[in-house]
Amino acid sequence: MNGKALREAFGDEMLELGKENPDIYIVDADVGKSCKTLAFASAYPNQHVNVGIAEQNACGVAAGLATTGKIPFISTYAVFGSMRMSEQIRQEICYPKLNVKIACSHGGLTPANDGASHQSIEDMGIMRTLPNMTVIMGADYYATRNLIRKAAAYEGPVYLRFTRDAIPFVYDETIELEIGKAHQIQEGKDIAVIANGDTVCIAKEAAEILETKGIHVRLLDMHTIKPLDKEAVEKCVKEIGKIITVEDHNIFNGLGSAVCEVTAELGRGIVRRIGVQDQFGQSAPYEELLKINGITTENIIRTAEELCR
Repeated sequence: MNGKALREAFGDEMLELGKENPDIYIVDADVGKSCKTLAFASAYPNQHVNVGIAEQNACGVAAGLATTGKIPFISTYAVFGSMRMSEQIRQEICYPKLNVKIACSHGGLTPANDGASHQSIEDMGIMRTLPNMTVIMGADYYATRNLIRKAAAYEGPVYLRFTRDAIPFVYDETIELEIGKAHQIQEGKDIAVIANGDTVCIAKEAAEILETKGIHVRLLDMHTIKPLDKEAVEKCVKEIGKIITVEDHNIFNGLGSAVCEVTAELGRGIVRRIGVQDQFGQSAPYEELLKINGITTENIIRTAEELCR
């Protein structure tokens, strides 16, 4: 596979940010090897705090650092960062709107063989319900590096989600993204496909095949699901009227739900949600787990053809 894991992007970009800004901190929950923070800890030991396997404490330490003007990134797995820390994030970070970034690896189904306990399919939905929280997942290594840099400069709580496994490249190092603004990969008039994170490459492949079949796809990378780019979704509804959402997340309360909320308020348009079908994962290869949930090129193509008939 020609690609890299999004957790690699986190490790690489934080190394650059730590060098540029001594106020950048990493608060580690003892997963430095997995979350790629060991190089940062070695290079900037005074900007790195390892609280051990104590995620709730990581949240409190990061909140305290933020009150002194530091920019802390909590580093852990998505299942712990979104669920074990949920109360602390709400009370200690979101309520006072502190400048803390929650950087979580092993998002979605990419933990694969680790099984359901490590596959965080609910995290972005949980985080998007919290007032003052911004929720982001990049499509590939380069997009993720760009978004981490943007998050470091962004004032307020941010949840960043990464993959454990390698994801194909969608962009190159020149990509520039804006928090809260969808990135249009290609224009089309027949159907809109809105994807985020590790499913953008799958949606892009489907869009390319659909073009050969005479179905022109408007493909959007919705890297920020909160705040959602409502204007981009409204344009898809008004100009096309048929939308497919694709995500490595439960179809409830994630990207698909966010897009449906916009279309419902407009009172028009059709949305089909492709994602985890409200079921826990299992221990299996990543590609097999995607297939079990219909998160495939073939299913996107089939759904698009049905909507365009």
